[in-house]
Amino acid sequence: MSAALSASFAAAQSPRLHCPERVTAGSAVSCRTSGAGAATLYIVGPGAVLQRKFQLGESVALGADDLHNAGRYVATLVAGSSVESNQFDVAASPQPGSMSFLAKPSRLPVNVANGVSGVAYLFDVFGNLVLQPQQVSFELSGAERQQSRTANSQSGVAWVKMNSATKAGPARFQATTANIRENRVIQQVAGDPCTIRMVARPSSDQWIELETDPVRDCGGNAVADGTIVSFTETLDGHQEANVDVPLKRGVARTRLPARKGAVISVAAGVVMGNEIRWSGGL
Repeated sequence: MSAALSASFAAAQSPRLHCPERVTAGSAVSCRTSGAGAATLYIVGPGAVLQRKFQLGESVALGADDLHNAGRYVATLVAGSSVESNQFDVAASPQPGSMSFLAKPSRLPVNVANGVSGVAYLFDVFGNLVLQPQQVSFELSGAERQQSRTANSQSGVAWVKMNSATKAGPARFQATTANIRENRVIQQVAGDPCTIRMVARPSSDQWIELETDPVRDCGGNAVADGTIVSFTETLDGHQEANVDVPLKRGVARTRLPARKGAVISVAAGVVMGNEIRWSGGL
């Protein structure tokens, strides 16, 4: 037999391997082989290493539980000194099986445009990101109003931005796709003070009692307790006293020395309140 004919015959008898180019996660699949004799098939992929011993000429079956991590796999056939390799992809299932929903922030002031962000990550039943576009519905509802948005996922992720309400209170933030629904709670709190008004009364010949009206934002929501209110006393253009007081039950109270002719002002952040000129007397 000539050398060329021997080489051709050897090539015809060498083992061959053929696996599908693309497989859906969780699907059973088989790789075809040709040749004769004992062989071993190794499959290596993301988080998976499989080994099958078989006879060449048979198809090697892989069960639904064998290939469930999405990614690139390498199938290597070893028969004696011969090695044959194929590569194939395992893709996520096209149907979401679960969703991870992130809502930020968990607490924010009222009346903030695009202040609430929602991000939904879509996974199949094996935890792979579902790369095929899916429609996700988002809904933000509270005591005052309801907002709805719809977004299509891209590379397994869908996101939206929504406005916070004008009234303080908890709001339910919900994401829905297929039969999967996730809920989060957003706490909407009062914004910055809108106006501040104080009153003064003498408590003795040495002290003035000061108290604000209930402090509210421009939407009428009570400003959160703990917000700092500053009382300042000046006399002849010179600052004589300054006191920072946290709101308690919506009101700030303090006392300052009773100085005849003194001007007392009140402020919270950048918001200035009224001024009182103390003329003295009980």
